[in-house]
Formats: sequence, structure tokens, C-alpha cells
Amino acid sequence: MSPRWEPDPDVRRGNHVVFNLHAHLVFVTKYRREIFNDDMLTRCEAIMRDVCESFGVELREFNGEGDHVHLLVHYP
Repeated sequence: MSPRWEPDPDVRRGNHVVFNLHAHLVFVTKYRREIFNDDMLTRCEAIMRDVCESFGVELREFNGEGDHVHLLVHYP
């Protein structure tokens, strides 16, 4: 390897593979009803972070509105 090459911690390596896996998940309420408020989104983010931590994945981004929630998850 070149001495100038700096390893990227996000890029995973195996014997014959190099990969960087992300998943974009969107959870939508039934009939797209506006039920989420700021307190619910804050609590939902805390729960999703705990779930991701228990699965050994990293929750990179969390965002939501009244009728849906977006998650960007980085897999090991």
C-alpha cells in the first residue's frame, strides 16, 4: 500500500470485496395522516438509535414530518 493512502473508516474490506452499505428507510403513517409532532419525533429518534445500536448499525441521519419518518442507516 502506498504511504499516502489513508484508510476510510466507512469503507469495509473483506478478502475479495470492498463495500460501504447504507439503507434509506421511510416509515409512513396509514393514509399519510399527520400524527407526528416534535415530541413524538424526538422520542422516535431515541428509540430508533437504541434499536440500531442493538443491531450493531449506525443511524447516520433521522428526519421526519407529520406523516412520515426518514432514517439513513450505515451497516457494518
